Parts: sequence; C-alpha cells; structure tokens
Amino acid sequence: MAADNEVEPGEEQLVLHPRAVRFDWSNLPLHWVPGDPQTTHTINVLHLLLPEGERWFVRVFKQALPLIADERLRTDVLGFIGQEALHAEAHSGVADHLAAHGLDASPFTRQVEWMFRRLLGDRDLHGKAAEEWLVERLAIIAAIEHFTAFLGQWILDASGLDAAGADPTMLDLLRWHGAEEVEHRSVAYDLFCHLDGRYTRRTRAMSIVAPVMLWLFVRGTRFLMCNDPQLGGRDKARLRQLRAASARGTLPTLRGMLGEVRPYFTRSFHPSQYGSTERAIAYLASSPAAQAAEAQQ
Repeated sequence: MAADNEVEPGEEQLVLHPRAVRFDWSNLPLHWVPGDPQTTHTINVLHLLLPEGERWFVRVFKQALPLIADERLRTDVLGFIGQEALHAEAHSGVADHLAAHGLDASPFTRQVEWMFRRLLGDRDLHGKAAEEWLVERLAIIAAIEHFTAFLGQWILDASGLDAAGADPTMLDLLRWHGAEEVEHRSVAYDLFCHLDGRYTRRTRAMSIVAPVMLWLFVRGTRFLMCNDPQLGGRDKARLRQLRAASARGTLPTLRGMLGEVRPYFTRSFHPSQYGSTERAIAYLASSPAAQAAEAQQ
C-alpha cells in the first residue's frame, strides 16, 4: 500500500459537497448550438456516457471505502460520491429530452451499460483477487477523471460557445459539472495511490482509457448525427467540421486533449498541478443552478 494521502504544495483545502441542482429542458432546442448540429452532438455524447459511467464510479468507490485508512481522503471520497451521483441524474435528464425530440439514443446507451456493468462490473472474486480487480478499476477511474478534469477546465473557459449563442441552460449544466470535476480532480488519483499507486498500473490504465475515450466520442457523434430526425440521415459527422469547431473554440482541439495525456506518464504527475480550483469556485458562485441549489439547503 502506498503512503497515506498527502496534500500537494499549494493544493486547496476543500470540503467537497454535492449541489442538488435542477434544470428545465422544456425550451432546449435539439441543436442547442445554433446552426451547428455536429458540435451539439459531439458534446451530447457526454449525456450518453456520463450517467452510467458515473454510477459505476460510485459503485466502485463505495467498495473502496472500507479500505481507506486516511480520514481526509475518506471525507474527499464521500464528497466525490455525492457529486458524481448528482452528475449522473442531471445528464440523464438531457438524454430523456433527446428522446422527446425523436432522437432515441438507447441503442448506444445499451452498449455503454454493457461496458460499465459487464465488462467493468463486479466479478465473482474473493480475497486478494477481488482487491486487485478493485484497484485495477480505480486506476481506470483515475485516468478517466484526468480527462473529465481537462474537459471541465475547458468548458469553464470556452468563450467560443457563448459567442456561438449556445443555450444558456445547457452551458450552466456543463459548467456546473465541469467546475465540480475541477474541484475533485485529485480524489480518484489519490485514492488509487493510497491503495496501490504502481506507476505501471496507472500508465497502463491511461494507455487503455485514452484511445477508448476518443473512440466513444467519435462513435457517439456519428450515431447521433445519423439518427437526428431534423437531419433526416442527410448529414454525417465530418473531420473537417470537427476541426472548424475546434478553431472556433466550440470544441476542444485534439492536440489539446492529447497534450493532457503526456503528463500522466511522468512519475511526478499529480492532478493538482493542472486546472484552476479558483476558477471552478468562482463559476459555482455565479451558476444559476448551483446558487438555486445552495439557497434550498
């Protein structure tokens, strides 16, 4: 077992807590980035992946709780669990909204469910073998969380979406979620290091996660574009449109995403070195949904 969780130099002492946000999708257009269905659907892939993925995070983290010997880390993990559970519910609402517009994503989401429930789900293991499978999944979650923290920081700074006239309620959902991803960006990594921390295991996990994440986004975008009833199967996802959206700042660049992978392979890597907690907290202090949730507590 690795050393107990330590605070990195300059890391903020935060108490993570869930915010019971609510969003009204009744006025959300199907193409919530006006005139840009591909950007809309590339980001919509998140709504298809995250509900099942984050419920899986919660299940795995709950299994790890009895093994945590550090009280501060345990508190962080409990805060992480609470935030991720609410993220799953918030994104499920968007998937329901897509279905109401005639875009049935269930063929894609059933495959996502298979991945998280069967491929990465619990196995009939006991003793050391069960603990090794748990730690293996924690390594995968730590790698995924590095991507979600990058996407969280990107959406907080994505002024291109504002300039494009993106729906403000959708932007609030994405930025509320992104801010909380930045807030808890170190928790999964710290938990993995607390229980194992082997360099070969965490880098192997990223070597698997990075291409799978890219594949899921490409496949999900193609699925949504092909099944969008307003496009009638006439339009398909195109690489040149992806590049144009990245140039406009309405999607992250592929170079930027790959640039986030490289530091993960350094031995000195820690998530606290990337992203701005100050920026995340500032957004949460202004988010309509987050502030309404705080007022209800």
